[in-house]
Amino acid sequence: MEQKRSNFTGSLGFVLAAAGSAVGLGNIWRFPYLAAKDGGGLFLLVYIILALTFGFALLTTEIAIGRKTGQSPLTAYKLLDPKWGWIGVVACIIPMMILPYYSAIGGWILKYLFAFLTGGAPTAAEADGFFGGFITSPVEPIIWFVLFLGATTFVVYKGVNAGIEKMSKVMMPILLVLIICIAVFSLTLTHTDAEGVTRTGLQGLKVYLIPSFEGMTASKLLTVVTDAMGQLFYSISVAMGIMITYGSYVKKDTDLTKSVNQIEIFDTAVAFLAGMMIIPAVYAFMGPAGLEYAGPGLMFKALPKIFDTMGGIGTVVGIAFFMMVVFAALTSSISIMEALVSSAMDKCKMSRHKAVVLVAAIALVVGVIVCMGYTCFYFEADFGTVVAGQILDVLDYISNSVLMPVVAIATCILIGWVVKPKTIIDEVTVNGEKFGRQGLYVVMVKYVTPVLLAVLLAKSLGIL
Repeated sequence: MEQKRSNFTGSLGFVLAAAGSAVGLGNIWRFPYLAAKDGGGLFLLVYIILALTFGFALLTTEIAIGRKTGQSPLTAYKLLDPKWGWIGVVACIIPMMILPYYSAIGGWILKYLFAFLTGGAPTAAEADGFFGGFITSPVEPIIWFVLFLGATTFVVYKGVNAGIEKMSKVMMPILLVLIICIAVFSLTLTHTDAEGVTRTGLQGLKVYLIPSFEGMTASKLLTVVTDAMGQLFYSISVAMGIMITYGSYVKKDTDLTKSVNQIEIFDTAVAFLAGMMIIPAVYAFMGPAGLEYAGPGLMFKALPKIFDTMGGIGTVVGIAFFMMVVFAALTSSISIMEALVSSAMDKCKMSRHKAVVLVAAIALVVGVIVCMGYTCFYFEADFGTVVAGQILDVLDYISNSVLMPVVAIATCILIGWVVKPKTIIDEVTVNGEKFGRQGLYVVMVKYVTPVLLAVLLAKSLGIL
């Protein structure tokens, strides 16, 4: 018997859940690094412009597809046009690749939160070895991965209202308060290094906010644009079925234009605050060289060194920071799992509980293999512009750099040229609401966005 589809109780629940999906690890560790690398304020300016155009088009498209069809990605695309159902299949493969390694990283964050809570946080001298020793341990990463995956599974098992929406309404305000407090604290920092050089958080803020055009060339500008586009693409959770799934839970009387605007603002604000939280602190304690840390190195090596240098207050800040990151990671992993669970329910007519168990079991097996990718399964392989050293890197590269742009390009072609933009416009304005950026949307989805995505894909493949 087909089950009645769940719905968010209102627009607030939907916006917080969608924003929670968008606000993840990419905002916390990747955005600050890219902003520092790509000229500070210049990167911010490009990012905001892309969020209001590129991000707006993709976000609106996927949420509207979900609400119009009332289906998850695996079946939604086929309802729009049977010949384009393959997009939904690829859109489901992506979160199945992401969920295991994302949960593995979530386990790393839990480990660090536990270390700070119990007084076992690494000292500045131990930070590099602490992280390396942990991820190459044969058992410990698996234990923390299972705990994180278990927390994700529990929330999804509870359902859309009692699980996802309820959790988002609690976690997202706490996350926002924590990130604002840490960002403000970061600006007050002052540190004098061994050479007698004093740097402040406010100096780091200038590096972050003031555009730098030093050595700017056409090639470098292209890098800034593609970096900002790649960050936004990953940040807003498109092309992996999440926004279609969440859109399918939105009631028809919800104003989609207003909701999309709120999600854009929330995601961009958190990304901006993440930069304001991290860059001033790293600059004050480590100087310009510290801003070169990227990915896991920023969160698990650079920041613990800074927290240790702060003295007693560093432990408190470390606890607040890793608690905030745990919340951000959980809200994202929950949305990733929900996209898969919803697809299994729609396609196979499974109950939620059976679908959750199936998805969790697959993620568990693959995730254990990912955790062992730093030990017995370690290998090296050249993938385009990325040299992968373990399974996590390979899954990340294929899903984020290859498959997601392919899904997004195909979605733009389908909406822009096959079923036409009117399909989305009619859904957005179904209750007579105004579609304020309608003209911009048509131009973006038909012409600009697919071209930008093609450039991003070419760069990821090493063609550009």
